[in-house]
Amino acid sequence: MVETMRMEGHTALVHTAAASSLGIMLNKVCIKEGVALVNIVRKQEQVDLLTKLGAKFVVNSSSESFKNDLYKAIDATGATLAFDAIGGGELAGDILATMEAVGSKEATGFNTYGSVDNKQVYIYGGLDFSPTLLNRAFGMTWSVGGWLLMRFLGKLKPARVGELYKRVADEINTTFVIESTVELSFEEAMTPEVIEKYNAKTTGGKYILNPNKG
Repeated sequence: MVETMRMEGHTALVHTAAASSLGIMLNKVCIKEGVALVNIVRKQEQVDLLTKLGAKFVVNSSSESFKNDLYKAIDATGATLAFDAIGGGELAGDILATMEAVGSKEATGFNTYGSVDNKQVYIYGGLDFSPTLLNRAFGMTWSVGGWLLMRFLGKLKPARVGELYKRVADEINTTFVIESTVELSFEEAMTPEVIEKYNAKTTGGKYILNPNKG
């Protein structure tokens, strides 16, 4: 995601469902590299979690002041690129509208086309399977698209892909470590009660599948 940001000329990021394992990794990477990151979560305990990890900008989508808080965070960071794990609903549109409001806050005169900086949201997940709703309150310089890791890596030179893989390998027990809850055998993983638990869309509670167990 940080590599995409740099390739496309952005300087800061917005990330939804930001208290996920991926979100925690992204925070560690951004803190380490000095990249401003706006984290969007849906619970106060998730705000507390990311704040303790060192995140500077965390906004709660369930708060009454969410849109105002999001404006302040995007204004402070200048973020024009977002990665959205939610997919459905109004959040992608709200992010674009907020980026537009920040980008055009000093505009003067009559302008029907909005701010000049490109505002991009990449949807990479589907926690909400409902339609993606866009209110079109963000001018004419914007884009919404899909983003997949392997297709992105296919755009890079092999040497750069190797460097990224090496970084993950070198930092697998630090930046990219995942805290798991339960280790499952194949038999356990096919048990209906267990399937219900690991299929839940919750923060934390990762399950490791161990082919050698049992």
